[in-house]
Amino acid sequence: MAYKPTSLEVLLHAFPGIQEIEARGLVACGEIRVYPPDFVLCNEDVFETTFYIIMEGEVKVTKIIDHTQVRLLKILKAGDFFGEMALIHNAPRAATVTTTAPTTVLEVRKANFDRFLQHSASLSLAMVREVSKRLRENDAMAIEDLRLKAGELATAYQRLAEQDYARREFLTTIAHELRTPLTAANGFLQVIQKGQLQTDGQQMALESITRNVQQITTLVNDLLFLQEMDLIISRFQKTDVGAVIAWAVEQRSAQADENHVMLNLFIDPELPRVNGDPKSLERVFSAILDNGIKFSPNGGELQIEARGEKPWVCVQVCDHGVGIPPQALPRIFDRFFHIDQQGGHVFSGVGLGLSIARQVIEQHEGKIEVASQVGKGSTVTVKLLAIE
Repeated sequence: MAYKPTSLEVLLHAFPGIQEIEARGLVACGEIRVYPPDFVLCNEDVFETTFYIIMEGEVKVTKIIDHTQVRLLKILKAGDFFGEMALIHNAPRAATVTTTAPTTVLEVRKANFDRFLQHSASLSLAMVREVSKRLRENDAMAIEDLRLKAGELATAYQRLAEQDYARREFLTTIAHELRTPLTAANGFLQVIQKGQLQTDGQQMALESITRNVQQITTLVNDLLFLQEMDLIISRFQKTDVGAVIAWAVEQRSAQADENHVMLNLFIDPELPRVNGDPKSLERVFSAILDNGIKFSPNGGELQIEARGEKPWVCVQVCDHGVGIPPQALPRIFDRFFHIDQQGGHVFSGVGLGLSIARQVIEQHEGKIEVASQVGKGSTVTVKLLAIE
């Protein structure tokens, strides 16, 4: 059986230098009480006049930060004491003290303590030393808290600055992405209206107008979809991911041909179904394919595979393009983040595709990851939970 120190031994440990006769007197003028776990002994901001010395057990000291956050300051055990400031001056408790286990304490009321302290020189000195030590610890804790808050403020300021920069970059990019196709389409329309093109030229102009209008439509749809995702909860259903991917590949085949990229598609014949929203998933794979084609400016192959890997349906899209710089990888899923130049090539875009993809996949309780090497290409992996 574990040895339990007496009240006298605990007091002598709590106040080094106190004489034994005075320790006995302090025990005599107090009251030994036992409390169950989760019992609140002291309340923050409440005026109380009791001094506590822990004889056995454990308590936690907590403080409310910013009116909402409860912060654990310390854990006190046998030999520790609290509530001494209530004996020194009339001030509210600075923290809340709650038992975490069955706890025995010696409680001394202010009136009894004052009378005893007048005749105890050694306890007076011990109290001064311990209170001074506590004040130094509290000052250090306050300084550390201020340091942490300064760090949090600096981080928040940096985040706001980054968001403001992203917002300005986004507006600039959107203006450019809209102005370019609008200018091209408007130019061809004016030429057609003036009758300056023959039949073959008109057909080429109409194809260019259609392509540019489609580019504008896609951008606007992405922006609207991004807003709707925050407002509308998707209705999931049993979904054939293979069919969704095949549709996305078909939709991107013309773009792939134009960039001299060969799309190689493999879908496991036994691919399980998933619980999902087909339209949202179509956007995911279309955006991933768009990136794979766009960042393969020298052509090549784009490999798309869909396999069952319990408990997942795993889809991988692997290109052999310019790759992503290591410093850019942590940000590729951020809204409006995009790579303008890489490997001597210039790329357009507003940085919404992968952002939308991640948000959709997270709604499906899935995973999306990107691995890349500069000059060797990138692999995007999407995992969705399979259903029987």
